[in-house]
Amino acid sequence: MADLKEARVPDIGHADVPVIEVLVKAGDRIEKEQSLITLESDKATMEVPAPFAGTVKEVKLKVGDEVSEGAVIAVIEVDDEAVAAPPSPAPGDGRGEVAQAPAAPAPAPAAPKPEDKPAPIAGQGVQPGNAPEGDAAPSARPPLDASIVMPGDAPYASPAIRAFARELGVDIQQVKGSGRGGRIQRDDVSAYVKHALASGARPVSGASASVGGLNLLPWPKVDFAKFGEIEEKPLTRIQKISGANLARNWAMIPHVTQHEDADITEMEAFRKKLGEENKDLKISPLVFQIKAVVAALKQFPQFNASLDESGEKLILKKYFHIGIAVDTPDGLVVPVIRDCDKKGLLDLARDLGEISKKAREKKLGPAEMSGGCFSISSLGGIGGTYFTPIVNAPEVAILGVSKSVTKPLWNGKEFAPRLVLPLSLSYDHRVIDGALAARFAAFLANQLGDIRRLLL
Repeated sequence: MADLKEARVPDIGHADVPVIEVLVKAGDRIEKEQSLITLESDKATMEVPAPFAGTVKEVKLKVGDEVSEGAVIAVIEVDDEAVAAPPSPAPGDGRGEVAQAPAAPAPAPAAPKPEDKPAPIAGQGVQPGNAPEGDAAPSARPPLDASIVMPGDAPYASPAIRAFARELGVDIQQVKGSGRGGRIQRDDVSAYVKHALASGARPVSGASASVGGLNLLPWPKVDFAKFGEIEEKPLTRIQKISGANLARNWAMIPHVTQHEDADITEMEAFRKKLGEENKDLKISPLVFQIKAVVAALKQFPQFNASLDESGEKLILKKYFHIGIAVDTPDGLVVPVIRDCDKKGLLDLARDLGEISKKAREKKLGPAEMSGGCFSISSLGGIGGTYFTPIVNAPEVAILGVSKSVTKPLWNGKEFAPRLVLPLSLSYDHRVIDGALAARFAAFLANQLGDIRRLLL
């Protein structure tokens, strides 16, 4: 005679483990060792198998429940032959009668004996067990159906994929899986991010702010005072504005940075001589870098461009306005020097001095901070070697300049001391590929390495 028995969670080594998949439903015909649910611990997933064959009468758990050892998974009407196996207390009044309604809850039986607890089996393939009605077990299981495996809107993905999605700030419920039964794979998450970036979607407001469709986790709220003495200092207006722009640019632009070294030994000697001849004018290395960048933009016009709002058209510019990052007490600002292609070194030195002074005195107007084609961020006066500057949208590239250093370089006969300038070129990979960026950086280094080229 058929009997009702409870399938329970075995010893899984953890308490309060969340259920991420329910693999069966009421009415399903299941076999012994067929997976009933999937649990997700901090490090792995574990599928809990059925301890006996039969028909599922009621499922006691749902996705999102947290379970420990002994929790009831489902009530199963076991086969007659399964009753002959190690006995389990009968439910109800002890007469062994089976409830007639398939979904009716069975009375709670006594706890199963320790020897009846099955060992967990991890790594089994998902088997929903949708067998046809009847006593005979099917020879082949039907294809996996994601709607059965993951009811409702629950995402079907492994812990590793969930962690990968969290690292990228992706709401995994928005990702469509391409694996068996709709399972989400790593490539699906990567493809979702690429599509979101390429679409040029704008940030949206709300309790759960997102950028380009990437739902970011809320910022952690921490009471730092409980750990020690603190001081609160409000951000400046410039820091707030630039911070929001930088966050948007970093999230929406697929950045790649190309590094290059430029031998500026001759350039530096000429700069110092030029400075001695024009003592009333400060001629910084940045002036030469501007001229070199203009020459590179002419040679590689794809760098002197911007994507339109749709992300489907490239706007090529015929003018050459260069933005210069200026460090001020209130934060970083990027004023723009216009028509750099039409100005000589001394003219650029004057413009750079004037616009830098305005920036530090907070006298820059909106027109002086717009219309840039390409930006330069120079840390040469501070130090460092290489870094990754963030592209200043809607531009597609930015040059980072670090502190020059004397190095021994081979000239074909011997090692000779040369002044080397580290360059870091960050670019928007949607517009510029790696080969083009490498050519641009090499061309730029050659321009700075031979001062005669800058005068052409």
